[in-house]
Order: sequence, then structure tokens, then C-alpha cells
Amino acid sequence: MSDDHTHVQEFFGARAADWDSRFPDDGPAYASAVADLGLREGDRVLDAGCGTGRALTPLRAAVGAAGVVVGADLTPAMLQAAVRAGRDRDGQLLLADVAALPLRSRSLDAVFAAGLIAHLPRPADDLRELARVVRPGGVLALFHPIGRAALAARQGRRITPEDLRAESNLRPLLAGSGWRMTSYVDEDARFLALAVREG
Repeated sequence: MSDDHTHVQEFFGARAADWDSRFPDDGPAYASAVADLGLREGDRVLDAGCGTGRALTPLRAAVGAAGVVVGADLTPAMLQAAVRAGRDRDGQLLLADVAALPLRSRSLDAVFAAGLIAHLPRPADDLRELARVVRPGGVLALFHPIGRAALAARQGRRITPEDLRAESNLRPLLAGSGWRMTSYVDEDARFLALAVREG
């Protein structure tokens, strides 16, 4: 396992037990972002870096009983917290690295990724792997329940010009990884970038 993975697992593993209680009001923001994906009954969707599975319930509601919902995360403790919260009823949980997903190429209609991009050690390669598992025309949502400025303030830091989530950085990053950005919102109450899988 790379040092990047060890760091991510240590960071989230130590916080998994009380993660949901630290952010108890995020549910509506997740539901709204999932709605913006435009999923249909029977669609197949991945929650990449699913953490405690907060997106799994709205994803299941969007795709219905006939759909497929998969949550993948690198940190066992986060998946255990998802199971304790009963969210494994809404989707299959996988202990997996988004850089090497155990999924067939073009097998999904969409990927939802909350807070993921800041933790990707090789963003272009990792976004390319997400593109691999999505059919042409499928959708990617890069989401955070608060915007970049609000998140930086919460963490006691400043936004730098290198921030991957800045539109000027994210648009070409996605384009080079098989995605075309279709919308970008960065407000205090929400960050959401949507992209379509190129053919």
C-alpha cells in the first residue's frame, strides 16, 4: 500500500466512529446533489470514496429497486460505520481503491464522489479510472456539502491557486481524463461540479 493510502486510511479511520455526528445536517445537501445527477430507475451508480455511506440512501431512492448502487472506500472503519448506520441495505459496499476499481469497463451510468478529489494522490489517473467504469454519456458528480471558501475557513487555511477544485484547474483536469464538465457551482452552502463521460 502506498504512503498516500496509509495516510488516508489513518486520517479517516481515526474519525470514522463519529464522522456522521460531526456533520449531522449534511443530508439535504447530499440528496440535492444526487438529484442533480439526473439518475433514472434502473441506473447503475458508484459512490466513489463513499465513507460512511451518506449518499447511498438518496442514490438508492433515485435508481429504485431495479438499480444498482455500489459504495467503494479505502478505509475499513468507514465502511464499518456505514454498516452500523444500516446503509449497507441501500448499496453493496466494497473495500476498494478508486484508482483500481474491481468493476467492468463501461458498466455504470454514473459516479457520485463526495469530498473525494482532495484525497486523490494521482487525480488525472484516478479520474481516468472513474471514466473507465462509466459508459459514454454517463455522469460524474464531484460534490462537497460546503464550498471551497467555507471549507478552507473551517480548516483554518487559505485557498491556493493550485486548488484542484478551482474551475480553472478542474475543467482541464477532467477534460484530460475523459470527462467534459457541464456545470460548476462553488457557493458557501455547496460545491458541485458535474461532468459527462466523453465517447
